Amino acid sequence: MELKSAAFSQGGAIPPKYTCDGDDISPALSWSAGPDGTQSFALVAEDPDAPMGTWTHWVMWNIPASERSLPEKVAGEEQLANGAVQGTSSFKKVGYGGPCPPGGKHRYFFKLFALDKKLSLEPGARKEDLLKEIKGHILGEAQLMGTYTRKQ
Repeated sequence: MELKSAAFSQGGAIPPKYTCDGDDISPALSWSAGPDGTQSFALVAEDPDAPMGTWTHWVMWNIPASERSLPEKVAGEEQLANGAVQGTSSFKKVGYGGPCPPGGKHRYFFKLFALDKKLSLEPGARKEDLLKEIKGHILGEAQLMGTYTRKQ
């Protein structure tokens, strides 16, 4: 599996538009098909360089197995039109929260998981709940890393 974005390349800088310094909207993402048996996809975006420990920027699951992309500016709603469900970020809100590091260059990992089932997690669940639920059900995964440094 491969995960890409038209907004930034692997290891590249995330444009301010997708951060707290800009419009704070989610970047468009696209991916290749999951392995045989994929029933759904789940997505986690996080910053392991945050001073208080890993900061969760986005949590989503039950993305249909037929989907190959998410558009730019996904609405901050618990349930999306395609059936995908969003969880609560470390910003204590449902949906995407863009990079907003307090200082220095931070890395942001977008991780996509191909799963052998759809999940029964409640909307608004946290990353920890998702990771517990998908254990033993991951058929494949892909990762895209971007960086961001705030202009102070």
